[in-house]
Amino acid sequence: MENIRHLLASLRGRYNQRELAEALEVNVRTVRRWETGETDPPPYLAGAIRQYLLPLAGSDEGRPADFTFIDLFAGIGGIRMGFEAQGGRCVFTSEWNPWAQKTYLANFPESVHTFVGDITSVNERDIPDHDVLLAGFPCQPFSIAGVSKKNSLGRKHGFADEAQGTLFFDVARIINEKQPKAFLLENVKNLVSHDKGNTFRVIKKVLEQDLGYHIHCKVIDGQHFVPQHRERILIVGFREATDFSWEDLQMPKDGPRLQSILHPQDGSEAPESHYTTGAKAKIDPRYTLTPNLWAYLQNYAAKHRAAGNGFGFGLVDGDSVTRTLSARYYKDGSEILVSQGPRKRPRRLTPRECARLMGLPNSFVIPVSDTQAYKQFGNSVVMPVMREVARIMVPRVIDLIRQEEEGVHQQPLLVAYA
Repeated sequence: MENIRHLLASLRGRYNQRELAEALEVNVRTVRRWETGETDPPPYLAGAIRQYLLPLAGSDEGRPADFTFIDLFAGIGGIRMGFEAQGGRCVFTSEWNPWAQKTYLANFPESVHTFVGDITSVNERDIPDHDVLLAGFPCQPFSIAGVSKKNSLGRKHGFADEAQGTLFFDVARIINEKQPKAFLLENVKNLVSHDKGNTFRVIKKVLEQDLGYHIHCKVIDGQHFVPQHRERILIVGFREATDFSWEDLQMPKDGPRLQSILHPQDGSEAPESHYTTGAKAKIDPRYTLTPNLWAYLQNYAAKHRAAGNGFGFGLVDGDSVTRTLSARYYKDGSEILVSQGPRKRPRRLTPRECARLMGLPNSFVIPVSDTQAYKQFGNSVVMPVMREVARIMVPRVIDLIRQEEEGVHQQPLLVAYA
């Protein structure tokens, strides 16, 4: 509730308590109780404040920015953070998952622009003009795990998946209508090979031939920046030809090891919530595997080893680089189990450690349950990767903005796209 009170406080320069009460259709005493913390304001209040009151009162919406961008399939805001770090300002956000919305708004409480859930219900003409479109469109239809699961259920995947695969076309219709100077699309590495390469060929055709953008694709492993092996394909597109080159990326050759993101447990870090406890901020026992679960995972691994398969748990220590953190981590944590010595059962990462594993700062707010947090971080992006890609994209975007202002480029003709 602290973020809602912050929003209320930001309005007090323009509105008194009576005016706030009238605008929010409550009595003055209720507003006073919210501000003093005597009672909690309802969660829906944040949306009402952002939509109706802050735009009138003035906010960071009007602050100078080098460029503007929209954040589609935003998740918890990892891509946004990377582009804000390079001087951008977000003017529109879309994220359908209510738990991800909660985390996003907790970390971007100043966001007073339009925030929508279902992008498929939004008319592209109603989306604000912007310089850069960002979209981590849903990867489940293209991921190895997602395809295997859908095959086992007899369900279609990729563009044949009506629920998620075709969401790429929502990105395409927005690009076609708004003609941003650039875009960044993010997805799983398997997108390139899905359906024997046909899915990726269709995506490239739409972006290059139908929409007329100059695109650059690269698979980047997050382990250059965090101690996690996490490969994702990034598709960068520019409306005009530029000198953009992936060779300009500055990626450390030797990335960090797991010890850099683990709780030190020596008192040098303050205890946090139920993740760590006591004067030395020791890991809460809840993250240590139960005897039954640990026995199950060992037996499961032994069974598959005997069959010649590679399935099993991933046991790591402070010198390790982990496997890819997945959205299913909340189930048993098997892909990343932290060793606690030979005489003690291993443990899961805490949600705070998962946030660090994605390159998020310690100030990142985690307002949801462990289960939801694990899902969100498993579906997120390695933020420092996004920040580095933004670093080499933004100068080209700024140059295109300047050229357009000087009349160097004509606006391209829009293509009919449905």
